[in-house]
Amino acid sequence: QVQLVESGGGLVQTGGSLRLSCAASGRTFNSYAMGWFRQAPGKEREFVAAITWSGGTTYYADSVKGRFTISRDNAKNTVYLQMNSLKPEDTAVYYCAERMSPVSGYGSKWPTWLFSSWGQGTQVTVSS
Repeated sequence: QVQLVESGGGLVQTGGSLRLSCAASGRTFNSYAMGWFRQAPGKEREFVAAITWSGGTTYYADSVKGRFTISRDNAKNTVYLQMNSLKPEDTAVYYCAERMSPVSGYGSKWPTWLFSSWGQGTQVTVSS
């Protein structure tokens, strides 16, 4: 069973930047992709970005495209989310998650049920 640990959250002003990390320990050899999701108070958990381990293909929600960048370091089993030009509406708990088998066709809207393992989350707060 993979363990996912997020870090890097915090409080930042509007327009600022943060870099989140997700370290995956015990990752299985054939894990397909990693995703970042977020959940604001009273709202559903929503897709932010995803990246495949092999090839590094990336996918973004329309709301973060051009501001956030997902990347991975295969040697470290770590996925990153660089968040720039942050807005108050980006405030949420950010979670990383693992997708085991290949999937296609979801583009900018990967549902939560595609992912089998989740981290505990890290809080991101953007002040106005």
